[in-house]
Amino acid sequence: MTLRTETDKETGVATVTLDRPHRHNAIDRATADELRAAWRDFRFDDDVRAVVLTGSGDRAFCTGIDRDTDAPQPNSPYSMDDPLLTVGPKANDLWKPVVAAVNGMACGGAFYLLGEAEFVIADETATFFDPHTTYGMVNAYEAMYLAQRMPPGEVARLALMGTAERLSARRAHETGLVSEVTPPGGALAAATRCATVIAGHPTEAVQGTVRAVWAATEAGRAQAFAQAPHLIALGNLPPERQAELFNSRTGKDFRVR
Repeated sequence: MTLRTETDKETGVATVTLDRPHRHNAIDRATADELRAAWRDFRFDDDVRAVVLTGSGDRAFCTGIDRDTDAPQPNSPYSMDDPLLTVGPKANDLWKPVVAAVNGMACGGAFYLLGEAEFVIADETATFFDPHTTYGMVNAYEAMYLAQRMPPGEVARLALMGTAERLSARRAHETGLVSEVTPPGGALAAATRCATVIAGHPTEAVQGTVRAVWAATEAGRAQAFAQAPHLIALGNLPPERQAELFNSRTGKDFRVR
C-alpha cells in the first residue's frame, strides 16, 4: 500500500497519509487509485466527519506525479488524460472537510490535492514551488488551483519561476495559500485539532458550508479547466526533451522567498 488511512471514531477524524517517503511521496498509479478509493469510501462512512491529509517523513508532503510513472497520452491535441485530475476529494464528490498538513516540499501535482483541501496548515520547514516551466511543460491545472487561493501576481511568479525559487511557509501564509504556520513538526497536530473541532459540529451544517464555499469558485474553475488540455498539448515539449531538462538539473540552485 502507498496510502495509509486511519479513523478515530471517537472524534470522527480520518487521517490520510501519502506513504512513499523514499519517493518524496510522489504519486504513482497505485497511489492515485488508492486516493480515489479512499475519498469515495469516506462518502459512505458516517464515522468520518472530517479528514486530515498529510505526507510521511519530514522531507516532503508530496512532489506530484512520480516521473517513473507511465502516463501515455492520445496523439490528438484535443484530448488529454491527466493522471492526477481525479486524485482530489472534490473530484470524487467528497464534501466532507479536508485539512492539509504540510511539511517539507509541496510541488507540482501536490497542488491538485492542496487545491481541493478546505485549508492548509504548514510547519516552518514547508516550501512550495512548481517545476513545470523549468522542464518545458505548461503549468496549467496547478496554476488554476492556486489562482483560487492566491493573488494572480503571486500565482504567476510561483508558476513561472519554476525550480529557481521556492515559496517559504511564511510567504505562503502571507499570500493566502497557507492558513497557519506551526513550529517544525507541528502541522499534523494543528490540522488534527482543527479537524476535530469541525467534526464536532453538526454534519449537515458543515457539509453544506463546504459546498457553499466551493460553489463560489467552481464555475470559474470549470471554465479554466476546459482550456487546460489544449494549452498543455500545444505548449509542452516532447517527453524526451522534458526528460533531458529534468536530468540536467542538480536540484540545489534555488532561493527560498
